[in-house]
Amino acid sequence: MLAIGDPAPDFELPDQDGRLVRLADLLAHGQALVYFYPADFTPVCTREACAFDELRPDLAGTGMSLVGISPQDSASHKRFHDRYHLGFPLLADTDKRVIHAYGCIGFLGLGVKRVSYLIGQDQRILAAVDAAFRVGPHLALARQALKPH
Repeated sequence: MLAIGDPAPDFELPDQDGRLVRLADLLAHGQALVYFYPADFTPVCTREACAFDELRPDLAGTGMSLVGISPQDSASHKRFHDRYHLGFPLLADTDKRVIHAYGCIGFLGLGVKRVSYLIGQDQRILAAVDAAFRVGPHLALARQALKPH
């Protein structure tokens, strides 16, 4: 996992509609909340995505971008995105290149860890949470990012 102050690796990944999304573009108007999750349609991942979506208008109001990344392909993300009416992009990292770069690969190189990063416009990590089965700490990070500093 990356530490506070570390540079956030740049990336370019397709979203649920096949459009390429770059970290630099996400940071163009403010900070970015980038969260990594194991799989579409699993109970905890679904709860997390829906909870983040509820916070999305508040995040967007500060200029902050929100994006989820997992190893499923764009077609899976499209089904998940549409089923739950999500208003933010889900990025497909099918070769787990970005997942590896952000230190989110699971135990013994298997699976994906549930990790959220708040990334500043200078492309440095401002805050991070690693909580496998709990959504609360990830939402707390998002809510903390909304508070004036």
